[in-house]
Amino acid sequence: MFYSLVKRNSKRNRKENGLFFVSLIISIVAFYIILSLKEQDVIIFLKTMESDALHKLFMLIPALYIMSLFILFFLVYFAGKYQLDRRSRELGMYMMLGMKRSKLLLMLFAEELYNSVLSLVIGMPVAVFISEIISLVTAKVVGLGIISHHFSLSVSAVIWTIIGYFLIRFAALIILCVQFTSKEVTELLNESQTEKKRESNKTITIIELILGITLIVTAFYLAISGKSWVRLASMSLSLLIGIAGLFLFFHGISILFEMILNRKNNSNGLRMFTFRQLQESVFLKPNILAISSLLLLFAVSCFAYGIPISAVNNAKESHVIDYTFDADIAEVESAISKLGLDKYIYSPFEMKTENYLSNLPKCSLAKIKSAVAKQPQSVARDNIVNNIDTYEYPELIALSSYNNILQAQGKKPLELNDNEAAIYSDPEFTDEASTKMLEDALKENVSITMNDKEIKIVNKTYSDSIITDRMLTLSFAFIVPDELFNKYTDQEKPHYFVNAILKKDYVNEKGLMNAIGEVNKKLNTSNLRYESYLQNMGRELFYTISASYTTIYLAVILLIIANTVMGVQFLIHQQKTKKRYQTLSYIGCTYEMMCKSARRQITWYFMLPLSASAICSIFAVRSLYTGALTTTMHQQTNKLMMLSIPVIVFICVVELLYMHFVKKSSDRNIAGIMTIKREDN
Repeated sequence: MFYSLVKRNSKRNRKENGLFFVSLIISIVAFYIILSLKEQDVIIFLKTMESDALHKLFMLIPALYIMSLFILFFLVYFAGKYQLDRRSRELGMYMMLGMKRSKLLLMLFAEELYNSVLSLVIGMPVAVFISEIISLVTAKVVGLGIISHHFSLSVSAVIWTIIGYFLIRFAALIILCVQFTSKEVTELLNESQTEKKRESNKTITIIELILGITLIVTAFYLAISGKSWVRLASMSLSLLIGIAGLFLFFHGISILFEMILNRKNNSNGLRMFTFRQLQESVFLKPNILAISSLLLLFAVSCFAYGIPISAVNNAKESHVIDYTFDADIAEVESAISKLGLDKYIYSPFEMKTENYLSNLPKCSLAKIKSAVAKQPQSVARDNIVNNIDTYEYPELIALSSYNNILQAQGKKPLELNDNEAAIYSDPEFTDEASTKMLEDALKENVSITMNDKEIKIVNKTYSDSIITDRMLTLSFAFIVPDELFNKYTDQEKPHYFVNAILKKDYVNEKGLMNAIGEVNKKLNTSNLRYESYLQNMGRELFYTISASYTTIYLAVILLIIANTVMGVQFLIHQQKTKKRYQTLSYIGCTYEMMCKSARRQITWYFMLPLSASAICSIFAVRSLYTGALTTTMHQQTNKLMMLSIPVIVFICVVELLYMHFVKKSSDRNIAGIMTIKREDN
């Protein structure tokens, strides 16, 4: 009998509070994914490339886990409080019928255990499945199909997910049960009453609204301008200003309801009832809306920052070079022949690049600067004009070396006359807008002066990677004929990088990762210093993982919390005001009319914090791009912002779907209220 009661109550609780149950399953999935990160294919691959950097990332995971537990505890607490408030009369009746308080508490614990186990039974397989999908997708997107997938189940992640999940659920239940034991039976049987109205002063409310908007604008100005990123104290101050502004804004927003109310004095019917209900829920609970909006802001900002960063990091240039050796070409050729690698590697070639000697007259770029300055105003133009003076002693690249790169890609070789040069910029330092603007400027027959010799600049720029190590990049250089290169560089003790490319048949047979792995084993037996394509890619993968996984994980957790807090809070308010719905039913309002009224309330109740967070997130993401980007990625800020906007819009669409589910729950609540009314009759 007792077990049947527990099972029936658990099933009813899941049905009545399905949103909360689904949120917990999503939390289980998020817990497992972040805790099982070490077992994913990409991470296993990275351990051999960026072990030190990964160690720092792994040190961050426990902090994320603990913070998530702390945040999810409040989700469980609020949802549990709502559930107990709904069942207040039912629990009181159990005690009236003779059930001891201790047995009642045991029933609540049994119900919680039943639902917890069920959610884990559902959530863990889903978590493992999604983790495998993420691993496969990540390997495909950033690994270019080179990583062999192996199914993995992280036992430690499963254990810690279960421990953390039960910990927060039962900790919240213990606190709620302590509150429950302090209530008398008569208090449990009484219907919930509406809350006492909060007194306010109109003048103070207006001041709060204006001051709140001012503080929010100030905080974003400090962050976007970069002043907040100077030191930790500045950032902390900006955050405090912004958070205080958001709270003041929602405290002051009630004045807008008063203004609207004055224009609706002649309204009647459920339109006025709807507005009064909404006014009360917002006016009495401004802090809840402010917290919800803040959580949504953080969640949307994390999504809109992490996803574009991941996409840009994964936007790789074409892969050409497999190895770069820091050695003389004779030494490299000898080692390759000695190790028997010549059957796997094409003939290596020198990548001749060297800095223009500072003891010679400066390289005059005045004509390039003038031509660029004539172009239409843009961020790309301003960046080049501001930076061009720093290129007085640019790097030079030998034409023959660069043509080897082009030939390896099957591209047409670059042809230059004795008095011609081409501008080169590494892919990390350029984009389509900058390239087009610069090539338009070069159409004016631009030239430079190098050691009193005028050299014409061709009107096409180049940006192919010249070595595998992307930590060594050239922001601005000139490709010049070999004669000019030898003339202006130190030829007494030349030292150039040496590039090598694996043979296509060998790569097709073994796969790129296995092919490079086998070659690496043999190269490691020599004294050659080298960088492989996979090592460089490993570094880029780490940036992708650290930027996207952590931010997106936090975004999911925060989004769950924000939505659950708003949904549960509205349903609690609806439960506390159920006598009003019963009264409407007595005077002839139909179920459909009350559901329509409640749905309008939900739309406005959710749209207030969602609108504020969506607008603020645009500036918040721009602030993150100001202070949390690498130097090379700063040039892609506009591109990142263009990617962030669709992400923000997508999250808003997700929120609209969540609102729909809350409306469904509201409909069920009203149906229950109508049922109670019929029973009373």
